[in-house]
Amino acid sequence: MDKARLSAVKVVHAVDSEGAYSNVALAQILRQEKLSDIDRRFCTELVYGTIKAGASIDWKLEKYLTRPLDKVDAKILAVLRVAVYQIFFLDRVPNSAAVNEAVELTKKFVSIGASKFVNGVLRSMVREPQKSDFPTDDSAESIALRMFHPTWLVKLFIEEFGIDAAKKICAVNNTDSPLCLRVNFLKSTREEILSELEKISAQVEPSKFAAEGIICKSHGALDKFQPLKFGLCQVQDESSMTVAPFLEPKAGEFVIDCCAAPGGKTTHIAELMKNRGRIIAADIYDVKIEHIRQNAKRLGIKIIEPILLDAREIGERYFEQADKVLVDAPCSGLGVIRRKADIRWKKNPAELDELPKLQTEILNSASKAVKRGGTLVYSTCTIIRRENEDVAEKFLADNPNFKLIDTKKFLPHIDVTDGLFAAKFIRE
Repeated sequence: MDKARLSAVKVVHAVDSEGAYSNVALAQILRQEKLSDIDRRFCTELVYGTIKAGASIDWKLEKYLTRPLDKVDAKILAVLRVAVYQIFFLDRVPNSAAVNEAVELTKKFVSIGASKFVNGVLRSMVREPQKSDFPTDDSAESIALRMFHPTWLVKLFIEEFGIDAAKKICAVNNTDSPLCLRVNFLKSTREEILSELEKISAQVEPSKFAAEGIICKSHGALDKFQPLKFGLCQVQDESSMTVAPFLEPKAGEFVIDCCAAPGGKTTHIAELMKNRGRIIAADIYDVKIEHIRQNAKRLGIKIIEPILLDAREIGERYFEQADKVLVDAPCSGLGVIRRKADIRWKKNPAELDELPKLQTEILNSASKAVKRGGTLVYSTCTIIRRENEDVAEKFLADNPNFKLIDTKKFLPHIDVTDGLFAAKFIRE
């Protein structure tokens, strides 16, 4: 029995049938199973590849089934989806291996009877692969199938950026994200961490966007990497590392991070403040508040005060008290699709229509906590205008006592980072 494939099928089943997050479910099963490094990498590739391909896999699968997908047992579907990914999208796996292993693991994961059904479907695919060829025109539907995105999202990207850029965004979203580390300058330097990473044979380079950033294109096991364990650095994408410097916090100031969990930007702000001053870190979930505490403790930061508070109440609680306020708002996350394999399939157009109202409410409340002459920064990890520029423009129209000073935007297909938007306002 191929444990890597079986583990991958279990994760895909948990994601598709139980609503699990792929990264969480994968981490859990990798801890449970005693897989070799090679098998861990193969399992990870199967999980993220199958989940990324999502509806494109199902489109192909339907060409070989005599019943609707919703009439197929969920466990059998998980087996078939992982096998389809190998047959059509993973060149280095022989079709015979993909089919035979799928049949064997079906016997263990489902039943012997189900294995006969799986065998028949997959052998039909191998015999007639052209039966499920994707269309090659430039319609949104065709691009969505070929590039593993929901059609509504491709249409949105085309509307926002044009067809050529939309294709590039989809292509980048399908690549693997490098691990990015932010050096904790309270404890170390970038040169020291680069040297430590090279000792574990990591391929690393300094970020061109963030003075504290390190990009790890490949690396060994990080669970025993001492600088990470002891708070000399923090995992954070390099575009995200630019937000705290954009806020320009100073030692001794009073800063509020309105939507702080898990604390990446909050701890970065504290580091820039040289661990002197006061930071309120608000969130609405107890478990996330605990994450902020743990991160701050590991990094050796003393000035963060995590509080359970809805960001829409910040202005009333801290009226005109803060020197600097950060609103890293809840958003669609369409800038981090590359990093989160399943996010493209979990979002829907209705959610995107609702988010700007919440973002505006939080921003309006947060602005009331800013002192005269103080700074307010609004940021998201999405790339679409209605959650970014439109929210900033509406805020300015409703709050003439604020002036827009600067904006920044990272786009995955141009900057090869997570997508990000930030706008900086000064209260006059």
